Order: sequence, then C-alpha cells, then structure tokens
Amino acid sequence: MNYPDKSLLKLFDFDARLTGQVKLVMLFSVLQEWQEAADSRAELLRYLKEQVPQIFCLKKDASPQEEEELMQSRLLHPLECFLFGEDPQEGLEKLKQGSTSSQLCGRVFKEGETVYSCRDCAIDPTCVLCMNCFQDSVHKSHRYKMHASSGGGFCDCGDVEAWKIGPCCSKHDPGAATKEKHFCVLEPELQERAEKLFRVLLCYIKDFLVWEENFELPAELQPRYDNAYYCVLYNDEHHSYDHVIYTLQRSVNCDQAEAQTHTALIDKEGRRAVKRGTFRSCQQAKDLIRANSEHISLLPLRVEILTATVMAHQTFALRLGPWFQKIIGYSVGFRQAFCQVALEPNADRDQPCLISRLMLHDARMYKGARKIVHELIFCSMLMETEFKRLFAIEFTKHYKQLQKDFINDDHERSISITALSVQIFTVPTLARQLIEEGNVIKVIVDTVLELLREHLDDNNRFFFLGYSSDKFSRIQVIFHDLRYILISKPSVWTDELREQFLAGFKDFLGLLKCMQGMEEVKRQLGRHIAVEPEWEAGFTLQIQLRHILAMFQDWSSSNDELLLLAFKECHSVLMQCNNQPFHREATDYYMCKHILHVRPYKVSQEPVSIHLPISRLLAGKMTNILSSECYDFTQLAELPLRCVVLAAQVSAEMWRRNGLSLVSQVYYYQDVKCRDEMYDKDVLMLQIAASKMDPNHFLMLILLRFELFEYFNGSCTSKDQDELRQWNRLTEEMLYLLIVVIGERYIPGVSQVTKEDVTVREVIHLLCIEPMAHSSLVKGLPENESHETGLESVITKVATFKKPGVSGHGLYEVKKERLMEFNPFFYHYSRSQHSKAEESQKKRKAQEGNDKALPPPLPPAFCPAFSNVVRLLCCDIIIHILRHVLQRAVEDRPVNWTEAMIQRALHLIGQALLEEKTQLEDSTVEEVTFDFSLKARIIGSEHGKSVFLLLYKIKALPSLEAQKDMVKWVLQMFEIVKCLREKSSPTVPMSMETNAQDKEKAERKRKAEAAKLHRQKIMAQMSAMQKNFIESNKMLYDNMPESGTQGEPVTSTVRDMCIAIGPQRGSTIDDREVLTCILCQEEQEVAAQAPAMVLTACVQRSTVLTQCRGKIPPFRADGTLYPLYMPPELAVGTHTGSCGHVMHATCWQKYFEAVQNTTRNRLHAELIIDLENGEYLCPLCKSLCNTVVPLIPLEPLTFNYENAEIIGQHLTLPRWIQILSARIKGLNSGIGNTGLCGEGQPDFRSILSYGVQEPRKFSDSITEMLVVCATTVHRVGLKTAPNELCPRVPVMAWNTCAFTIQAIENILQEEDKPLFGSLQNRQLAGLKAIVQFSASQRLKSSQAVIQRHFTDMLGVLLPALSRKNTPSLLEVDCFHLLVGLVLSIPSLYQEEAVDLQPSAVSSAYNHLHIFHLVTMAHMLQVLLSSTDFPEVEAGEETEETRAAAEFHATVSQHTGRYKCFSSSCYLSAKKGIEPFLRCAALFFNCLTGVHPPEELFSTSVTWHYPPMCSSCSRITETLEKFSDCKCLFFLRWCGSPAITKALKGKTQTVRYPRRRNRLMDLPEDYSALLNQASHFQCPKSTDDERKHPTLCLFCGAMLCSQSSCCLSQLDGEDVGACTAHAATCGAGVGMFLRIRECEIVLMASKTRGSTYPAPYLDDYGETDPHLGRGNPLHLCPERYRKLNQLWQQHCILEEIARSLEVVNVMFAFEWQML
Repeated sequence: MNYPDKSLLKLFDFDARLTGQVKLVMLFSVLQEWQEAADSRAELLRYLKEQVPQIFCLKKDASPQEEEELMQSRLLHPLECFLFGEDPQEGLEKLKQGSTSSQLCGRVFKEGETVYSCRDCAIDPTCVLCMNCFQDSVHKSHRYKMHASSGGGFCDCGDVEAWKIGPCCSKHDPGAATKEKHFCVLEPELQERAEKLFRVLLCYIKDFLVWEENFELPAELQPRYDNAYYCVLYNDEHHSYDHVIYTLQRSVNCDQAEAQTHTALIDKEGRRAVKRGTFRSCQQAKDLIRANSEHISLLPLRVEILTATVMAHQTFALRLGPWFQKIIGYSVGFRQAFCQVALEPNADRDQPCLISRLMLHDARMYKGARKIVHELIFCSMLMETEFKRLFAIEFTKHYKQLQKDFINDDHERSISITALSVQIFTVPTLARQLIEEGNVIKVIVDTVLELLREHLDDNNRFFFLGYSSDKFSRIQVIFHDLRYILISKPSVWTDELREQFLAGFKDFLGLLKCMQGMEEVKRQLGRHIAVEPEWEAGFTLQIQLRHILAMFQDWSSSNDELLLLAFKECHSVLMQCNNQPFHREATDYYMCKHILHVRPYKVSQEPVSIHLPISRLLAGKMTNILSSECYDFTQLAELPLRCVVLAAQVSAEMWRRNGLSLVSQVYYYQDVKCRDEMYDKDVLMLQIAASKMDPNHFLMLILLRFELFEYFNGSCTSKDQDELRQWNRLTEEMLYLLIVVIGERYIPGVSQVTKEDVTVREVIHLLCIEPMAHSSLVKGLPENESHETGLESVITKVATFKKPGVSGHGLYEVKKERLMEFNPFFYHYSRSQHSKAEESQKKRKAQEGNDKALPPPLPPAFCPAFSNVVRLLCCDIIIHILRHVLQRAVEDRPVNWTEAMIQRALHLIGQALLEEKTQLEDSTVEEVTFDFSLKARIIGSEHGKSVFLLLYKIKALPSLEAQKDMVKWVLQMFEIVKCLREKSSPTVPMSMETNAQDKEKAERKRKAEAAKLHRQKIMAQMSAMQKNFIESNKMLYDNMPESGTQGEPVTSTVRDMCIAIGPQRGSTIDDREVLTCILCQEEQEVAAQAPAMVLTACVQRSTVLTQCRGKIPPFRADGTLYPLYMPPELAVGTHTGSCGHVMHATCWQKYFEAVQNTTRNRLHAELIIDLENGEYLCPLCKSLCNTVVPLIPLEPLTFNYENAEIIGQHLTLPRWIQILSARIKGLNSGIGNTGLCGEGQPDFRSILSYGVQEPRKFSDSITEMLVVCATTVHRVGLKTAPNELCPRVPVMAWNTCAFTIQAIENILQEEDKPLFGSLQNRQLAGLKAIVQFSASQRLKSSQAVIQRHFTDMLGVLLPALSRKNTPSLLEVDCFHLLVGLVLSIPSLYQEEAVDLQPSAVSSAYNHLHIFHLVTMAHMLQVLLSSTDFPEVEAGEETEETRAAAEFHATVSQHTGRYKCFSSSCYLSAKKGIEPFLRCAALFFNCLTGVHPPEELFSTSVTWHYPPMCSSCSRITETLEKFSDCKCLFFLRWCGSPAITKALKGKTQTVRYPRRRNRLMDLPEDYSALLNQASHFQCPKSTDDERKHPTLCLFCGAMLCSQSSCCLSQLDGEDVGACTAHAATCGAGVGMFLRIRECEIVLMASKTRGSTYPAPYLDDYGETDPHLGRGNPLHLCPERYRKLNQLWQQHCILEEIARSLEVVNVMFAFEWQML
C-alpha cells in the first residue's frame, strides 16, 4: 500500500510540537498496523480507545465545533484513508469515473414534510414522491394528493413497482441508454478493505447503540482509568414536559431555563446527560430523579449512570451513522458491501446477523440511536432490490418479536423499526415472495392472535372489558401490515402461492372465529343497566378488518379453484361456531295454510351479537359461487336476521334500558364506515336465503324473528300503549326490510351492475337529500382499500356543479333526469336522511306542479341465481301481510297503525306491480307466473278486504291525505297491469281518473296564476298612490333639507351650497336627528344639552398605511416628535372604527358593568375580550369594542355672505399670518416677530375683530363621554397608562381623526368607489362622530396646552415660529397637520375672562388659509420627492397649468433642481396631491356638514380636482394666494438642512402618492408555496427537525412558528416568532398563512387569535385545512380580496372576537408562542 507523503500530515496537526517528519512516521505506522495486523479489528479498536475519549466527553464544556474538527482530523479522515488506500479526494475521483448514480431517490421524510401521491399512477396510496421529485415529474399534471408525512418513509421516485407510468422524475431518470447494473464491482483491494472496515465499525455501532448500564467494555476498549461519570436521563411518553422540568429543578439543582433546555433536548434526541461528576454524586442525582418523578407519576423516569468513556464511544457511534450514509452515497459498490456485511450470517448460528440484532434491540434504544439505524437501513438495504428482499426475509422472521417489543414500548410508531413494514410489504413482487417463502399472512395473523389472547373468554371469543386503549391502538397498526401484503392482487397464481395463501386464510378465519358472536348483549328488563358495556374495541377491530375482508374476497375470487376451497373452509368454520345457540327444539308454525318447521328464538329474550364476520364473509363468497350443493339456508340466514331484528328493536326503543352503548353499535352497524362488511352483507345473506328458500317460509321466518308472527296471525291483542307502539314500529321495520331485500339489487353478482353503477346510485340518493359539497359526498361514500370512492368518475354524469362565492363552498346538485331513480326507502339512508330526502323531493314536485307521489324506481333485473327473490312479492304470506296492514288503516284506530306503515306497504305494492308489469312486457301472459295483481284483487274480495279494495277505502281516509297521490299511482299501476294481462287499452274509469287528475293540476295552476295577478294589481295600485302623493306634496319634497346621510346627491339652487371652506362656504342645516337606543329601545334627539347618546367604537393601532413596514418608531416621552408630528411614512397610526349602533350613555355604562361582572365567571372569557382594557362586545352585532364615541350634533349655521366678502378684502393670507403671529406672540411672550409681509404689526386682539361667538355648551354626560373616548384613544394609541390630564390627549384625538379618514380614503380608492355616496351607514355615522369628537376636544382640554400644540404645528409651515426640534416639511404628514391646525386654532380666541370661539366667517377664513398653506406645503413635498416623470402627451394649457408652471419654476429656483416643466410633471403633481385633497374633502364635509358636489358621487370622474377643490377651494386660488410671499416661504422651507440632505440623496423620502399597501402576492398553485416552505431553513436552528414555516401576508416574511429556537422577549415575556413579528410589522395585529396547515392565523395581541380559512380552494370550491383531503389547491382571487379588505378595514380584531364567541373554547391556546 502506497500512502501519500504529504496529504495525510493533517492527521496529526493537533499536536504542534510534532515535526512533519514525525507526523508522517506516526501516520504510516498507524495505517500500516491496521492493514497488516492479523486482527485488524483489535488494532482499530485500540486506536479508537485512545482517540475517542480524548475528543468526546473529556472536557466538561467542550464546544461542538471543536469536537467536530477533532473528530474529522483524528478519526474520520484516517478511516477514509484506510478505506481508499490513498488520499480520499483522489480515491473518490477515481470511484466516480467508474460508477453510475442511483435511479432511486430514497429521500427519507421528516415528520410534517409534504409528500405527493398520484391518484392516477400510484400502485397504492403508500407510493409517494418528495417535493423536488414531484415538481419534476409527469404526475404534476395528473390527479394528485398532498399530505404531511408522519415521518419514517422515503421517496419512491425511481421504483418501477410503485408507479404505473412515470416512475422517475427528470433528475432520477437513467435514460434509455444507461441503466444501473444490479451489482457494481469495486476493485478487489477496495472491496476487501471496505468489507473489513464496515464490519468492524458496524459491530462497534451495534455494541454501543444497544448499550445498557450493566454492560462492560470489551478488552480492546478498556481505559486505563476512568473517574468521570455521567447521569443520563432518557425520554419516555409517560411524563410531561412540566414534570421533567420540575424533577430536574428539584434533583440536579439547575434553574428553570437550564431544565427547559435539558428537557427539550431529551425529547428531541431521546436522552441527555444532566450531571457530570463522581459516581457517588451521579448516583445521588439518579436516586433523586427517580424519587421526584415517581412522586409525580406512578412510573419513575429512566436514569442510567455511564462512564465518560462509554459516553464518548456512544457519541462517536452516533456520528458514524451520518458518515456511513456519506460513504454509501459515494458508490453503489460501497452500498452493496455495507449490505453484505449487515446481512451476512453470524458465525454463531444462535445469533442473528448484525442488522437483525439492531432491529431486535430497537425498542430498547433511545430516539437518536433509532433514527441513525433507520436511516442506515433506508439508504442501504432498501435501495437495493436483492438486499431489500433479504432484509424483508429477516424482518419477517423476527416480525412477531418486533411487534411485541413495539406494543410494550411507549414511543410513537414513526420512530419504531416496525414502521419499515410499509416499505417492504407494499412491494408487489416482494409481498408474493414473502407469502410463498415466509407465509407472511400466517405470521401477521398469529402475531395479532397472540397479542389479543389475553382478551379471549372461556368460549374462545374476544371480550374487551378493561382493555388498555394505548396497547390496543398499537395492536391495530398490525392490521395495516396485513392490508399492505394484500394490496396488490396477483395476476398469475402458482401452486405454492395458492397453498400458502390458503394456509394464511385459514389462520385469518381463526381470528374471525374469535370475533364471531363476541360481546353478546341481552335485553335489559326492569332497571336500567348499571354500567355501560365496552363496545368500541370490537367495532375498532371491525373497521380495521373492513378492507382486509374485501381484499381476501378479491384475492380468492381471482382464482376459481381457490375460491371454492376458501368458500368451503369458510362454511366449515362457520358451522363450528357455537355462538347464540338454540335452547329449544324445532316447532311447527302455521299461517295461511303454510307450515314452517323451525326452532324458536326471540331476540328480545336471548343473547345476540352484532359481530358476525364469518357469516358475512361467507355471504360475499356465495355471490361468486353457483354451487349445486344444498345448504341449510334457514340456518345461514338465522344470524344475519337476528342482527337486523336487533337493529329494528333498538329503533323501536325496546332496548332503551341497555344504554347508549347498544345504540352506538347499531349506528355504526349501518354507518358508512362499517356497513359494507356488516349491514350490507347481512342483507345479501338474506337475499341469498330468499332466492333459495320457499318464499312463504322465508316471510314466516321474518315474522317469527321480528316477533310479529302472532300479531299477524291475529292471535294476540294488547291494550298496553307501549306494546302497541312497539308492534307498529316493528311492523314498519319489517316492511322496510322486505323492501330492501326485494328492491336493493345494485350489488355486483346480485344483478348485472358494475361498481360504477353502484356509486352512481349512492351519489344520486345523497344529492336527493340536499345539494352537497364534494367533501360531504366523499364522506357519505364508502372507500376502497386505496381510499378512493370512485366519485370523480361518475359525478359529472349525475350532478351539476355550482361554484362558490367569497364564502361557503361549491355544491353539487342532482340532474333532473336522474331524479326518476330516487328511492325513498334507499337502504343506506339513516332515519333523518330518509325524512330529509322525502321532504325535499315532495317539495320539488310541488314546485313543479306535480303530485307528491314517490313511487319506487324501476330496478335492474336479478341475476338468474337471485331471480327467485321476486317470488316474495306474489306469495300468500305477503298478500296476508299487506291485507292485515291496510285493514288496520281502514279501521282507522290510530293505536293500531301508523302512516309510515302504510307508506311502506304502498311501496311494496308498487314494487310488486312494477315487477309484474316488467315481466308482462318482456314475456307473454302465459309465460308469466308472477300473479300479484290477481291475488291482490281476488284474495279477500268476498268480504271486501282484498288489497285492491282496501286501497280504494284508504284513499278516502282524511288521516292519509299525505299518501293520497301515492294511492292514486298504485291504483293506476293496477289498471296498467290489468290492461297488459288483457292486452287492452285503459278502461273508462282509468280515463276518468286521469282526467280528474288533469283537472286538479289545471285548477292548482289556475289558482297560482290568479294569486300572481292579484299581487301585481295591488303593487300597481300602491305605486300609483305613491306617485299621486308626491305630486300633491311637491313643495314639501322640494323644500325638505338633506337628512345627513350620504345617499343620492341633492341639487341645490344656491350657488355656494357645495363649498366647505372660505367666504362662499355653504350653510349647515339645522337637521333634527332622533335615534333609538339599541338597549332600552327609547328614542331621543341628539342635542348638545341632552343626555349623551354614544356609538360603540374600537380603537386600535394600525400599520395599514405604513410606508416603512416593520419599523415602528419608539414613542418618545418628551413628546417632541410623534404624536404631535405624524411622520410621512405613517409608520403606525391610531384607527377608530364603529359598527354604528347607538346607545344612551347611561345604558352603555350599565351594560358595560354587567359585562364585566358576568364575563369574569365565564370559562376563558379573557380570550374573547380584555376586561382590563375596557373591551366589550356590541350588544347587537357582537363587534369588538373598547370605547364609545359621543354623538355631537352639527351646530346650525346660516352664513352671512356679504359680511364674509367685506372681511375677505382685508383678511388676506399675509394679513392673516401677521394676525396669527401677533396673537401667538401675545399669548407666549417667548416668540418674537415673524418678519413677514411688512413692518406694521397688528394688535394682540386683532384676531377677535373678525368675529367671535360663545363656544358651545355640552351636557355633563356628553362631557364625560368625551373624556372616556379621548382617554381610550390616548391609552391605546400610545400604549400607555390612562391619564386624562396628559397634554397629548387632544393630539391623539386629532391623530385618530386624521388617520381614520386616510384609511377610509385608501379603501375607497382601492375599491374604485366614489368619495361620497359609497360609505356604509355605520362607517359614515362613525366618521362624523369621530370628527365632531375630535373638534370638541378643545372644549375639555387646557386651552394653554392646545395653544402650545397649535404654535408647534404652525412652526412647521412658518419657520419663524419653529423651535429647535421642529421637524422639516419633509418629515411630517400634511393631512395630520391640516387636521391638527384646523381643530386647534379656535383655542387662540380664548380670553382670560370670557370663553370665546371664532364666528362662522372667521372659521371659514381660518380653514381657508390653513388649507392653502398646508396644500402648498404638500405640493412642495410632492415635487421635492419626485425624481422622474413619465412621458405623456401635452394637453391644453389652462389657468391651472400656468400657475403650476410658475410654482414649479419657483421651487426649482430655490432647490437648485432645474427641470423643464411639462405636462407629465403637472399630471404627476396632480396625482401626488389627489389623496390629500380627497381626505380634506371628507374631513371638511364631516366638520361643516356642507353637502359635497354631485361629481364626487360618481366614479366616472377621471380627475377629482374640480369637484374636490370646489368642496374645499380651487387650487388655482391657492397658487395665487402665494404669489406675493411665496419666495420667502420657499426660501425658508427649502433652506432646511433636512431638505438639503434629502435633495442630495442622503436621506430617504416618501414618494407621493404613497404606495397603497396590499397583502403580498401569493402563487396561484399552492404546491409552489409548499415548495417554498420545504426549502425554508430556520435562521436560528441547525437541526433538520420539523418546522412550521409561516408566511406573514403583510410583508411576505417567512417565519419559524411554534418553535423554541425562535423564541424572543417581548415586554419581558417569551413569545414566538409570529407574535414578535406582528408587534413590529402590524403593531400587534398579524395575518399569517401557516403553509403546511393551509390555514390563516389572525392575531390581535399576545393572547388572542383565531384561525381563518385560507384563500386556496380545490377544484370543488372547498378549502382544505391541514391538507386533510390533499386535493390540488389554487388561489381564489375573490377570497384573497376579501382577506385584504378585512385587513384594510381594520376588522381583524372584530373577526377574532366573533370567531371566539362562536367557538366554545375549552382549552386556551397559547397564541403568544405562535
């Protein structure tokens, strides 16, 4: 062996003292010793003995990175050098040249990973693809399903036995030319070294992974000394997280954080060293852990004390697992060498091979060790066909022991070696080999029987009293393996396969024999049963065996010889069963001259069992065997008949004292989960018996077992009402059974129908109940072994699809032409379904104007073997039964009959007549022996009691009016059959009857049309009267004032009616508003001096309009910036919304107190409302609220236009600024001269000379409500403690007013709705109330504070008034500034001795000049933030464009940004300022009550400037106002250092118009999101454990939710990634899409949230939470738009509250950990 001289020097780089020559010598020495040693194993182990303890567990706090580096250099690299015989890199390059890549993908799935299965191409549902292979496969365009893996499986891409077509994706397709060889031959030396090394290391792994505390190290690994020990704690499923944390804190003196870390790692890896020290200290810790854990739980935690050396070797053994996977992945040859070593027989024949020993110790290994072993098996033996077969043989050989170990284990199946069965037993060729060579069916069945043996009673039948549910659920899993084995039916049968299958089938019959007749019940009489008997276990077994029984039937039916043998074996076993024996000898029973010789048995008195698997299996086989042998069919029908009678008696409430357990059993007996192998098979056996027995004897047997024989023989009477009621109910059930036995022919083998025909019929009858969603249909249909219902192949034939809207789901409606197949007594209907279907179809017929008869549909003909069943309809006993039933109705004694009884009798008669009609049409009269109509007319006619005559009598009964149409139909059928027998046309009576029916239909139609005409006449009269009234009172309507609602625009003759500010503003109409309190229902006028009326409202922080998502600025306590100055990014605002419901303030206070008192006693009420924050639900609509807004009426105003015009000549903008400056200077002597517009300064009180008036006075209750609302806005908006005296209270009121208006404008613009006329009443009422509330804040707050706020805000526009910390023009939002200035300027009119406010004219000019000033500032913002203008065609030059050009030139002059003015510049500026003007129009409309222009009620207005500016003021006028002083303003505005920096690009500015936020764009196909999630790597975690990738729909960030790795601190509390993200991205509100769960999570705070349907729908218009159905999903734009509206309208909190109110929350979900 020639080793390189330099490349291996790094082996000993860890010791810097060694020279290169010495290192080389040492390396050669080590490798040479390994190669030439007679016992290379011993040499290698000696090397590991020296190196492993030095790397692992030697230091107390060694870093994982240091351990990894040392392991690579000292251990793994030498092993690779030995393996390749040269430098590993060079050896690997040579190896790649001569090898081929694997065709199999083999990706091992982690828990929760999304996998895909093709419904068109997969051999069975267990064949799945990983995300990457699916995306590159042909199956992406097929019908596929997706679901989350439970872990433990691997990708089947490349497995030709798993797929019908497309077995390989594009990555793993080997191509036509190159195919992987079965064996890849390595060089002999390399093969020898590989086997030698693999053998030693695999033994090393086996020894240390199955290590136990009392084992001793082999001599080669014995250390010289070992004085360090570890106390190791192992995981189990008995103790909870909290129990383990508590135990560790008490036992090893660690704090809670350390205990949590230990516990998390124990749960993840399966064990953890919790203490290091001397043996004595570790023993003490062990004793304490066991004692403390046993004190909490009955079982102590598993704790071991291991030496540091053993811990080191165990750690390295675990690290060898991934290294083996890497080496095996290099070459197929290495993989085959590993498989040979793992599966080679042991020299000691008593010991199994290495891999078997690892499997047999699986249950004793901890979780981390198990995962390593399982992954090794996946990447080696399961990737090679031949070795997979050998491994399967080993697995089958030890199957029973492995399952026993799993049953006794407490870990989940996903980390058990038994989970590998799905990878073996589902391979068709492998399954057949295991049946032939290992008799795997017998092995599996014997395993089940041995594990259930403890539940056998003295009669060798199962009895599950006191069973362990956990153990039983583990045993159930074994049935999955039996289903896997049988999942692919063989096409070719060999003698060996037939023999072994039959042997396995016999053992399976032994299992069924233990179930036959188990858990018998006996009717309880007298007292109610004391203890409900156990029944769930038996039905669980039945459900598990449901598909297996069908598969055994399918296998045996595929070979005639095998079918006959299996049938005989099944019949033989059934005859051996001794359950429910007869206790009396046979007796003769007489009825209608017929004698039945049978043994008596009463279900109501004897024990009876609902579990008859062998009888039912035999029934299934008998449909495929046309045997000439004679069987005792009375005996075969006995047990199924008893079961049917039991269900009937339970329905008749005869067993009510037996409790709910029996009711539940009968329910599942007929439920879709069990009925195909229980109820349906019982019906089939009765049909078989009916076809072979004498029909009279069969019906007598039915009557006898229903305990109605004497009742119908007329030999018993009773006056007991309960007994009579029971007889009636049993009669109904007996007649129903006859209908089913005779009419249910949609069973392959019973009639000539296919499985598709059966599915069609099932779907029709489900849709006849009501239109259904696809998922509801699937739930109502039985599944086959592949979990398919066959619905997709038939649904388009029988139904039409109705697409869903923005809510709900798509529905299927049955086609009209299919309604004739409806059978009201369909045997799969439950009692409630029968009633619903019958009512639905009668209603439909009534709407169509038809009669309400629901006749039986024409059934398919019986197969020849079952043709005798129809003889039941014409035998003597059936005539007797029908006569008896009809006679009791004719006697009209209600206690002796029911309408349901008559309905069933009529249906039976209809079945008989249809059968006779069909036979007469298909054959000659002489050939037809079916003579029901003749017997019905003749028998009993001499006394007037024939069936035919009795029908005429009951037709006239008033009590049977509902069945009148059905009786008519039956009589018509009699006439038709009679005509067919006589070969004549219908007689005159028939024609008369038909004419009578036609007349009746015509009369009904005439009455309906007359009623319609009468309604139309009345509506026309009302319309005419209304028009006359309007014409008569035209003046009244012309003079009526606007009601205050935003309805249709009103055209006024006054020219200034639509102007909201300035000297031409419109008047505010005195509109009397009377509202009704929703609590006391009393009316009250909204008046300033009246008791307060309030609106419910919800105040919340919002980032809907933010331009800097995720960057919420911190609130500064000094108040220098926010909230006084809202930044233009609108990072976070305060929104106030209202549902519009009105209450008295006193009523609200009483209601709120009651809510607080009652809610505290509700379970988890704090999840719905936060009492501490003043939350409550609106009494009417249950919207979430946290305050109320007082209703303040508009102050009536009649504007003096002449006075306004005179004042306007003096009060120009420059003069107005001088007057303000003088007033501010007088109020605050610290502010000097502004130096604007001339030297002459006005007087301090000049502002008062333009008009003042007394301020409005409000009642005490309104004042109190103003404080309540303002305090809430302040508290919520600033997240601070309530303080009504805080100077920021009025500021927050103005801010919430401005932000709410901006949010509403944003919604209207987003939805392309007009500015006025499109708001809902609640939005409009709430907006008006908020504006008036904000305007009234100055009356309650300190005027000095208001004045200071006004001065500070004005300082932004008038730099001479600014202070040091006043922001520049680009650092404030102009609309917030406008609202604050307009609402605070009245405070300047306050005098010391008297309260004053500006007059209407003064206010008009104040509003006008503030609007002009702020608008100019905003126009400057727009121009300064704009960098490029799109090219547009030049338009006509107008006055506005000329003024804008001049404005642009002035701005360019003062900023140094010389750009040519163009139409594009003008249009961009208009577009940028439009949102501001729209918001201003809304604000002034609500503030003044002036009606807006008509143009703003239409969306057809392209540019809103003319109407909006008429509502506020023309923009040209604004530009002209600045003509005199604009240079000074621009010089000071543009000279700000902040603006200079922005112009140089040093700071980022907001572009106008602002970006309108929407939820992030989602892909149309949901699999794209799943693909994105599959590549998600948690930034704070290095492991590959399951994560919950969650997408923030606000910003698109992918988060790791519900994971300890991403916990962070928020307000001193641990929160999950989503909660922390919502705090910064949505101000505490979040909307997240949990990708793997396919559901939206809405969050409102750390403690509140709810789920919401995802906007992804399948092809059937349904959502799929948690991917339960797995259908392909596609984005629904309408639903996503609705989600976007939910966010932008600030309704997330409301949706959460309503969701939690509807759902009964039993256990609080920790939303903060999301």
